[in-house]
Order: sequence, then structure tokens, then C-alpha cells
Amino acid sequence: MTIEFTVFKGSKEGTIKEAKTQRDDLQRDDVLVRVTHSGVCGTDLHYQGADMALGHEGTGVVEDVGPDAHILKKGDRVGWGYEHDCCGHCRPCLTGWETMCRQRKMYGSADLDQGSFATHAVWREAFLFKIPENMSSLDAGPLMCGGSSMYMVSGRPSTLTRFTAVFNALHVAGVRPTARVGIVGVGGLGHLAIQFAARMGCQVIVFSGTNSKEEEAKKLGAAEFYATKGAKELKIKAPIDNLIVTTSSQPDWPLYLSNMSPNGVISPLSVDANDLKIPYMPLLVNGLRIQGGIVSSRQVHRDMLEFAAFHNIKPITMTFPMTLEGVQESVNTLKDGKMRYRGVLVA
Repeated sequence: MTIEFTVFKGSKEGTIKEAKTQRDDLQRDDVLVRVTHSGVCGTDLHYQGADMALGHEGTGVVEDVGPDAHILKKGDRVGWGYEHDCCGHCRPCLTGWETMCRQRKMYGSADLDQGSFATHAVWREAFLFKIPENMSSLDAGPLMCGGSSMYMVSGRPSTLTRFTAVFNALHVAGVRPTARVGIVGVGGLGHLAIQFAARMGCQVIVFSGTNSKEEEAKKLGAAEFYATKGAKELKIKAPIDNLIVTTSSQPDWPLYLSNMSPNGVISPLSVDANDLKIPYMPLLVNGLRIQGGIVSSRQVHRDMLEFAAFHNIKPITMTFPMTLEGVQESVNTLKDGKMRYRGVLVA
């Protein structure tokens, strides 16, 4: 039996269009999900000019499962993120790093006929995540990307250059509860990074252009706040062990390097197609580490959802209807820089 559903696609003209797509009857561990919510990410802006279904922060309800699916059942609430498949037998796959698999299937490079801006989607059970009972599907949507993963592109929409993550950045950098964690930027990623680091027990130090977001940052868990616009130097209470950079471009690196602890770790999440240019001697003599990343593995993704549910970590959201007009409005709101802080499409 052929499964048909509606998706909202990008186009070469850059306009979003409504279209129909089809999938064959469910095979192996395929799962048919009725989409109820979808986060809206800057990634989707990059792919707006590509002939592909948009959206990769989906949550919904299981409607049917394939013959080899044995975990999920009809009625379960699930979500999915950036990666859809991997080979399952290479070294990265067998060591919990399936996101490094050379045969991995990612949003924007595979399964271009479906996304989370849609009525339904069909994904492998192995790459779907159960949503915790005490977490709403609306809140879970942005966490499928903003909480766990994000990426950046340069050039053509199909050119994938780098992935990185909020929770995964904290995980890969080995952040400890005793750490002083600096977070540059209070936005779609930054407001989640503040919450995660604070709930981990860290002292969270937030840097933003002006003081306009100080009260909000402290409500989210920041212990200290510093405005950086026009600053030639930053005088903070104590050095920073981990620096998470969530701004849309690279910061003024010398401003922060002088405030790093010896052996500190810098996790750059900025979307910037330029080369990384950073003062060499401070990096060398202080033993600093710049830690790249990629979307989180499935176990880290599960850990993120459980952690967020237990500690009541929620994205600050704006909602839009899952219609052609709603998709267009959400994308334009994001493009105009007026999203506070994560957009969610609601069916």
C-alpha cells in the first residue's frame, strides 16, 4: 500500500511550496509518524532554495510500524533530528559515533522527499526518539535540533560544511559541575545552553552585546552577565573553564582568550563560513583546546531528552500553524531576526 502525505518544500526560486510525496508500504523497521509539531531552524533558511522537503525538528504520533519494528507502537509520541540512518557496522557506528559514519544519511543530503514541515513522515525506528511523558511535543520539537544539534552551511544550500551542538558540546568537552561555563550570545541556542549548563550545576557566565537580556539570562540560570558591545577588555570575577560560542558569527577572540582558565575548552557553535582566526600564543601557553563537534549520537540525544525532562528545561517559543501560510510566516520571522527564541509549527 502506497503512503501519501503533504510536505512543504523549498524551490530554486526560494519560495516555499506545498507538495505531495509518496512512500512504499512500511519495510523493515520503518515507522509512519503523524507530525504534530516541528521546530523551525536557521538550517531551513539555507535549504529554502533547494528542491526538497523542509524541516528536521519533528515530533508526532506513531500511526503504523513496519514488520521489524519492536520498540514503538501505535500512539507513541516520538521525535527525530538530523540523522536518519547509518551503515551500522563501521568503526564509528560500533563505538557510538554513528554520526561520523561515511554512509550516514542526514537532512539535506538524503531522503529529500520528506521532512518535518509535513503532515506525516516515515523514518527508521532506530532513529526515532520517544518523548518523555512529562515533556510536551511542542517543547520537544526545538530540542530535537537546538537542544542536541545544529549545523552550518556555506555556498550552495546542498553544501554541508559543519555540525555542532549545545548539549553535545557540553558532553564532548567534558564539562564538570564545578566548571565556570561562559556562554556567548542569548538566542535560539544560547538560551538553551544557559539552562543546560546551569542544571548541570555549573557557574554560568553570559556574554551579550547589551544589557537588554540580562534579567532574562539570570532567570534562565546565569550567575553573571557582561555586556560586550564596544568593550576593549572584559573584567570578570574568575577565569572560565569552558566557553560556548552561540552567536551567528565569530566573536572578538582576544576579548575572551584573556579570560580563559589554563587548559580551558572553547566550543565554537557560530555559523561562519570564514576561516577560524584566533591568537596563537594565548592558545599555546595556556594549553587551550578548541573542540569541534557534530550532531549528537543517539544515546547522547536520549540523554539530552531525559535530562531536559527531569530538570524542566524548555525552549522559549513562538508558534505558527502548520500550513503554507504558517510556514512562510515562521521562516520570514526567523529571517528578519524577530524569532524569540525558537519557532514551532503546530498541526
